[in-house]
Amino acid sequence: MDLFFLILSGILAGGFASILGIGGGILIVPLLSLIFGLGMHTAIGTSLLCVIATSMGATPYYIQEGLTNIRLGMNLELSTTLGAIIGGSLAGILKSETLSAIFGILLFYIAFYMLLKKSDPSVFFGEAERFSNYKVKNIPLGMGICFFAGNFSGLLGVGGGFLKVPTMHFPMGIPLKNAVATGNFMVSITACAGALIYYFRGDINPTVAAPTIIGVLIGSFFGSRLIYQLKAELIKKIFIALLLYSALRMLFLGFDFHFFIF
Repeated sequence: MDLFFLILSGILAGGFASILGIGGGILIVPLLSLIFGLGMHTAIGTSLLCVIATSMGATPYYIQEGLTNIRLGMNLELSTTLGAIIGGSLAGILKSETLSAIFGILLFYIAFYMLLKKSDPSVFFGEAERFSNYKVKNIPLGMGICFFAGNFSGLLGVGGGFLKVPTMHFPMGIPLKNAVATGNFMVSITACAGALIYYFRGDINPTVAAPTIIGVLIGSFFGSRLIYQLKAELIKKIFIALLLYSALRMLFLGFDFHFFIF
């Protein structure tokens, strides 16, 4: 496997992940499985290690800037971690095609929800709030959705940020950039829970994980510093495009279409 391209893939995934508040697994898993030829279970297990690296590269900066709501993140992780453990345990039972199809449908739903949902301008288009200067709403609902985010993290090797960020932003009323920062903080804890299960099953490839993690750390370091340069509306558009792309990819895999579109 080409070391350079593994590092480059990690840089791209880590950069996008830190800007969007996701773990990067929805980019890393297809790269490892479809481009580098890893089996699905190995790609998922290796991706979870990279998700941890993504969070480690971006989270310290977000905490220093006062964007991360640590208290909220830890509360939500109570349900998210439980979901990740259950999801990782179920991964060896369900067929990968079934998981891919369900995942694709879910991503389509989230993308169109974000497209149609009208945000409160003071929440979405405003500047990021430092040190949690905003009111958090609907915490029980958020914990319930985060449980399912943890399930998908363990099942598919993603950080769950694709669910956590919209959840914190819309029903919980958190400014988008703060949701991104808090999502980055949370995905490392979620991914650790799932990665342990894959490790003990032997579904992690260290020779692939090491160079990819190096790239992810580089990408997430620089990506986290770009968040102040980007408008919240641009972040939303990038996020929706990424969700739609990932949804199509998952549906192609789930319904056994043997082609891939960048």
